[in-house]
Amino acid sequence: MNTALKHWKEAATVIISAGTRHKLSDGLSRCLDKGTSTPTTGIEGLSNFPHESTFDYDVLLLKRSGKSGFMPNAYVFPGGLVEPSDFSSEWLDIFKAFRRSPNFGLGTVKQPPATRPPIFATDRMKLGSPIPGDVAFRICAVRETFEESGVLLAVPKEEENSLLKTIENTSSQNQTELTRVYKMCDKSELAKWRALVNKNPSNFIRMCRELECLPNIWALHEWGNWLTPSGVYEKQRRYDTAFFMCCLQETPDTLQDEKEIVHFKWSPPSEILHSFLGRKLWIAPPQFYDLSRMCRFPSLAHLHNFASRRASEGCEHWLPVRLVTDNVYISLLPGDSLYPEDGSGQIDMNKTTDATLQETEQGSSALHRIVCHDLHTAAVHISITPKYNHLLPFGNTSLRSDTNSQL
Repeated sequence: MNTALKHWKEAATVIISAGTRHKLSDGLSRCLDKGTSTPTTGIEGLSNFPHESTFDYDVLLLKRSGKSGFMPNAYVFPGGLVEPSDFSSEWLDIFKAFRRSPNFGLGTVKQPPATRPPIFATDRMKLGSPIPGDVAFRICAVRETFEESGVLLAVPKEEENSLLKTIENTSSQNQTELTRVYKMCDKSELAKWRALVNKNPSNFIRMCRELECLPNIWALHEWGNWLTPSGVYEKQRRYDTAFFMCCLQETPDTLQDEKEIVHFKWSPPSEILHSFLGRKLWIAPPQFYDLSRMCRFPSLAHLHNFASRRASEGCEHWLPVRLVTDNVYISLLPGDSLYPEDGSGQIDMNKTTDATLQETEQGSSALHRIVCHDLHTAAVHISITPKYNHLLPFGNTSLRSDTNSQL
């Protein structure tokens, strides 16, 4: 782990999408305009979201306990804090067949090292671990997903040779199949291992040895890097989180842990956003932003192909900076004209202004912000082109509970 961090604890999360029996109609576009060519300020009505029936996949959300010290009752993607065991040298033996491949077969990222987010750019060898950060954070995401939901993203050892061939072919074709969830053992044994891993994360290594499997790090594609802003949650609860995308062939068996997680939900992206609008559930800004992005892909296969190809481009380091104006809370993101030059987060950054929301945007050539009137009102205002070939949120990124809203 990066013990040099002063402000954040490192974490990893994975957006899991799983195929459903419903298939898209032939007439529906494979991608509803990736939004990378003509940026807009998205404030149209909610009805512009694709209807939930057009999606051939669901997304997994987990409801945090009301007793949680961080975002109680929120619906989140699976994930959690990195543990020392995720960087353990014991993984070298488990991934022995892949050690000659760059990043254990994950390949390299085109993004220049100088612009890589620190969570990925940090040299872990200098911190005492032989496990690359790209590998360890995926191990963390797989482990946390297993602990919280019972979904084990693993590959049997006997599949090593075919997996190595797939990795070689992928490097030349840059396209992979949807991920299969293997049955590693019966449900009772899996429940036993889940309890042991929850008790001690290092048991995840022991489980992989005894079940003769590997965490399926190759199924997780780099998606983003969000940091907890200052002044929102308790000061000590700030996280530097690696986000990954994983697309499964079909929905796996899921079971909440009844501790940190009290409920799970598989739903299409637009249905989750509608539920947020209807005050049926609450999601944090990163979930809102990324689910809005996913609305551009009603097809799981096309989402998967985009995510797997785009991952090699890299991602940005996003620390939202809060601006309070006119009873509106604005989260400024990198690229916005009002985003401070020092966006590293080494100091607490919250800003206030007497200007109205409209006045902060008039004449601005660069908007990249999430605007909130209350906990269930969010809108992404954006007029810049995403970096690293990423997606803009879908054009209807305004969720407004109040029809008289000024947004």
